[in-house]
Amino acid sequence: MDSGRQQVVAQIQRQRVSAIIRADEALVAADAIRAAVAGGFRTVEFTLTTPEALRLISDFARDPELLVGAGTVLSPQQARAAADAGARFIVSPVCDPEVIAEAKALDLVCIPGTFTPTEMLAAHRCGADLVKLFPAPDDIAAHVAAILGPLPFLRIFPTAGVTAENFVGILRAGAAGVGFTHFLFAPADLSARNFAAIQCRAADIIRRLKEA
Repeated sequence: MDSGRQQVVAQIQRQRVSAIIRADEALVAADAIRAAVAGGFRTVEFTLTTPEALRLISDFARDPELLVGAGTVLSPQQARAAADAGARFIVSPVCDPEVIAEAKALDLVCIPGTFTPTEMLAAHRCGADLVKLFPAPDDIAAHVAAILGPLPFLRIFPTAGVTAENFVGILRAGAAGVGFTHFLFAPADLSARNFAAIQCRAADIIRRLKEA
């Protein structure tokens, strides 16, 4: 693994939590991420389904304290656009070997979507730096622990289904980190522009992380 990617992977594993926004409006997405950052998050992800996602990535990537990534990356072209915007990692709901290869060429950390041990191992062998657990199993922590038993070298990063109540258990089960989506960015709060609630929720997550 190239030194740049190694540093990003180490940063993801050190920070342990990521804020992942998917919104219908660019301004809402920006304000929501600002609230998460105010609450203590330092790894953030804008899904490319969000309007003006590349501009948002570029804007937030200027902050040296933040590690900024692009989500829902489905093609090598999107991976290049994300890199040009300043993303340091890309995430996908699926595993596409062409996207993984392009990310490696761009010195981007790649986190493809996987669910089964077979999918995770295939992604790892293709060069994935971490593997996203998607969608969420009934018991995320148990699923992670079961897979890491025979495959301890995998870096598993669950996103869907992660909450303030279960994320510490998931990390203790061996996950490399976790991403917060709908729990952190509740649709009702986004609709109401209730960014104070998002900041409070983010701060509670960071508090629980530090206590653990």
